[in-house]
Parts: sequence; C-alpha cells; structure tokens
Amino acid sequence: MARKNSSRKVPLPPRDGLGASRIRLPELPGDETITAFDLLSRVISEQRHRHPEDDEAAVLARFTAGEVVLRDGSPITPSTPLTPGTDVFFYRRPAPETPVPYEIEVIYEDDGLMVVNKPPFLATMPRAAHITESATVRLRRSTGNEELTPAHRLDRMTSGLLLFTKHARLRGAYQELFAQRNVLKRYVALAPDVGLDAPARWEHHIEKHHGEVASAIVPDREPNALTTLLSVSRIDAPEIQRAHNTSLAIAQYLLEPATGRTHQLRVQMNAAGAPILGDPIYPTVHPFGEEDFRVPMRLASVYLAFADPLDGTYREFRAPAFW
Repeated sequence: MARKNSSRKVPLPPRDGLGASRIRLPELPGDETITAFDLLSRVISEQRHRHPEDDEAAVLARFTAGEVVLRDGSPITPSTPLTPGTDVFFYRRPAPETPVPYEIEVIYEDDGLMVVNKPPFLATMPRAAHITESATVRLRRSTGNEELTPAHRLDRMTSGLLLFTKHARLRGAYQELFAQRNVLKRYVALAPDVGLDAPARWEHHIEKHHGEVASAIVPDREPNALTTLLSVSRIDAPEIQRAHNTSLAIAQYLLEPATGRTHQLRVQMNAAGAPILGDPIYPTVHPFGEEDFRVPMRLASVYLAFADPLDGTYREFRAPAFW
C-alpha cells in the first residue's frame, strides 16, 4: 500500500509548537482584488478566539518579519494584491488560555515513536479555543521537536493513550494505520451500574453535523458505529461518587470500538442508559467554559495494539485509567 509523503517542504515551519495557519482567498465579485494586509487583518479581526493585542500593528509586524508568505515560501508585502484561490500562510497568535492542571505522562518512547497518557481537558491538536493547551503543542515545546505529530486523536475530555510520531517521514504510515482501523483499541469508562450484560455488541448509525456540539443516533439506518462491551464490573468508588455528586452505584465498563465516529463511546453509553460520569455533553449539553478541572470525564483509552507498519513487529501499549 502506498504511503503518503508527509516530509514535503512547508511554506512556514512550525514554531513554538504551532504550525502556520493558511488562508485561501475565496472568489471575489468581478475582477476585484484585495491586498495581503486587508485580507490578513480581516481574518484575524474575525477570529472568535483572538489575542486582544493582535491588532493592525501586530499584523504589520508579521509582514516586516517576513512571516506572511505564499505557498512557495516567498514573503509578500502588505500591499501585495491577491487573486482568488491564492494561499497565504502566517503564524497565528493564540489567545490566553486557562492552564490545564494535569501533566502528560510518557508511557513509551523510542527513536520514532512516543506514546503518552493524555490527561482530560487537554485537546489533542490545536483547535478553536484550545491552542496552547493541547497535547501536541505542550509536547513540542517540552521536547523541542517541532515534527512531533499525533497519529490519531482523542476527544479533549477523554484521557489515555495517544501515539505520536517523532519525525515527519513517519507520519503517513502510522496515521494510515489508524485511519484504516488496523489498531485494536480498548477504553475504560466509569458510569452508573444499570445492570448491563456483557459481552454485548452495540451497532448504531451515528451522525454529527457541522455547528452542532452533540452527535446523534439516527434510527433505521445502516450501522456505522460498532462497539463491543467486553465486561462490566461494579467498583467501590466513594470518592468518585462524591466528586460527581451521585449516590448511584458505579461500574467500570471495558469497551472495544471497531469504528471511530465522533463521540462514539459517549453516545453509545448514553443510549444504553449509562452516561459516562463527567460527560459535559451527554445526556445534557453544558455551556461552554463551565467546567471544573477537579471533575473529569471518566473515559480513558487504556490499550493500543497493532502490527507496526514499518517492520511488522506486534506492538502493545497499556496504561492505567487516569482516575
């Protein structure tokens, strides 16, 4: 199987843990053009999560430093006219973020791979309001390796095993491994003990629409989300009960997804009548920003296994749940 070449030269290299942002100029009325300064100023001013000091002077400073470039890496000036379809690259300026008070634990490392135990509340990749408080940026900054890249993703609220490649030339092979679902994954969830039998097979059709926070099960459609509930065991967890303000008996659920739909395990656990403790979306969507770092969502990736795409070696990684 052909592997993607991820080592091609980029217009601006990653810096301080962040890759450059790209703007593609859309179609304009008639033969209209727009200057590079006007385009960049408009894009930055319309950012939902913008640094308060990222003003016109900060935009001009990027041009002066040669940090606004075209796809071939050539710098442009504020007055450069742009035509539709032109790609412009620049470094974003992240807005201040509340630090996530958890550390990333390295589970395994060799010359090419790093496997970590990602804590909850930390995004995998920079996105939206969570830029510097992401596993990728934190690890790039702590290691000094700007090529460090995740081969897959975990939800921001999900903790557990996350595999990174340490060199750009390795990205394609391992990302394809996860994309083709050639990795055995297991998760542990804590939720109310509602008497579910195991083992059991869950098959649903799950969809998530752009702009909506929650995914949803669509009845009477071909299943696209497959999970095996391997085991259920009641646990004695008074501290967790107190943290989540519940007197319900708590069980530990071992889950093995065969697919990777957005929020798949969270949606299926909720549909089974056992919503995961601390889930800010299922069954009730909590307002953005209303989160308590002392009360994480109790879902963790605890096992990864696969045949290494480079030499066929069978690899297994295990981690304890975060709680």
